[in-house]
Amino acid sequence: MEHITASEVAGFGVGTLLLCATIAAPKVDAFISASQRSSLALCKRCGGLQVIACSRCRGTGLIKANGPFSINLIDNLYQSEEFKVKSVGCTKCQARGHFSCLGCSDSSTS
Repeated sequence: MEHITASEVAGFGVGTLLLCATIAAPKVDAFISASQRSSLALCKRCGGLQVIACSRCRGTGLIKANGPFSINLIDNLYQSEEFKVKSVGCTKCQARGHFSCLGCSDSSTS
């Protein structure tokens, strides 16, 4: 990198800016949604839905039988109508896919 041009410096700067924006996006989104919920007097955890999605099954109530990272290349290459993903009920939420919001239940009882 003896002779770096101004356009290369600008490219590195823009790339760095895009990388930082990508990393910070979930935190910015969480901050904005929390401020909107508080300004609308909604629950900060669930947003007034009174349920929170299960973190293990992501609200579906089912997980893959062989684990979330099991990949069978032969089945993926030759997918047919007979190919079915085996799934079992989530044990964390008892296959419901959600939990009752503790923040809403605490404020409604008092």
